[in-house]
Amino acid sequence: MSALKHSIFALFFGLTVGFAQAGALDAISSGDASAGVKEALAKGADYAVASLGKNGGFLGNEKVKIKLPGYLEKADSALRMFGLGKQADQLVETMNHAAENAVAEAKPILTESIRKMSVKDAKDILIGGEDSVTQYFKRTSTDQLTAKFKPIVKKETTKLKLADQYNKFAGKAASAGLVDKQNADVDSYVTQKAMDGLFLMIAEEEKKLRANPMGAGSDLLKNVFGALN
Repeated sequence: MSALKHSIFALFFGLTVGFAQAGALDAISSGDASAGVKEALAKGADYAVASLGKNGGFLGNEKVKIKLPGYLEKADSALRMFGLGKQADQLVETMNHAAENAVAEAKPILTESIRKMSVKDAKDILIGGEDSVTQYFKRTSTDQLTAKFKPIVKKETTKLKLADQYNKFAGKAASAGLVDKQNADVDSYVTQKAMDGLFLMIAEEEKKLRANPMGAGSDLLKNVFGALN
């Protein structure tokens, strides 16, 4: 098949699938669509909070484990050579436990975000691609999560005086361009990483739902997200 014919076929196929999806979605009431999307949002939120908001949720999961940023991570071996390995390990453990404690408090904020979802939001999520649930949460809850997480993180990091040393060292590294400025403060760094992990786990649950809506365990989710396949 020539490149031109292939492009025409791909465009036609894409349009056909799009029309088929639109027709299937039209058969679902707006009420059911909204309810289905809200259930999907709640499912993603429950999964993420349950997975991460517990002891070992971050520390024991390599996908989200919080490590020393940039230059500091590269300097880890040097720290160990000078007998500071224990302190480095303590800092990593504290950062991850702080993130776990913060994410454990995320549910009310995510629930409020779901409650405020409009019919238009529901439609956009349905047709918006495989990470649109995740993007909705990012757009509607990032500021609130930041405000909620940071004091929790700070409470944990202040227990370890090494956090102050981190801030001084990372601040100098940031001035030299070796660490991003946003990572120069341990509390800001951990807060951001906690949210990154939360959204990553929501995204994983969303991908599973979209790939296999028939296995979602809910007739509503099967009907609504099954119409997209």
